[in-house]
Amino acid sequence: MGIVPLIFTSGWASGVNAYAVVLLLGLFGRFGGAEAVPPALQRTDVLTAAAVLFLCEAVADKVPYVDSLWDAVHTVIRPAAGATVAALMASNDPGSLGEVAAGALGGTTALISHGIKASLRMAVNTSPEPASNIAVSLLEDLSVAGVITLAVFHPWIAASLAAVLLVLGVLLVWFAVSRIRRFLQRRRERRAARAAASAY
Repeated sequence: MGIVPLIFTSGWASGVNAYAVVLLLGLFGRFGGAEAVPPALQRTDVLTAAAVLFLCEAVADKVPYVDSLWDAVHTVIRPAAGATVAALMASNDPGSLGEVAAGALGGTTALISHGIKASLRMAVNTSPEPASNIAVSLLEDLSVAGVITLAVFHPWIAASLAAVLLVLGVLLVWFAVSRIRRFLQRRRERRAARAAASAY
């Protein structure tokens, strides 16, 4: 069970920014002596690819509507990355958790957190100015970096934090959806009232 909190945390973070997760874990494994990080993530080619893709995401994620398109493309990529990282961690720690079970945990957690991220970013895109996108993107990047760093040294605390962030994300999505529904309902009512008034 020792690897479970790291798998859960990396799954949550992969749903937000999979490339940052691979890059940070690889760097911690290669230069920080993190034994839980599998050798496959520490390879130079993996680190280079993750760094390049992270820079691409860092730009795309801050542009309104481009971020939602990027999220749509990554609906498959982020959960797959979460599942792959989790399976690699399980294979690096034999007997702790089956690779299939680890992949399912990491992939499912990544899918949920990706859904939360994509939904919230669509809500943020209703704002006409780009500053909110930049602020939210930076907050996401800092959250992933902070939680993954914490997970390497204090996995259970990081997993608890990731669980809290997951619950908060669900609540924020629910709040945003309810606000958008109320806004659309009021707009429909105003249109109906104007149509009724013009009929007289």
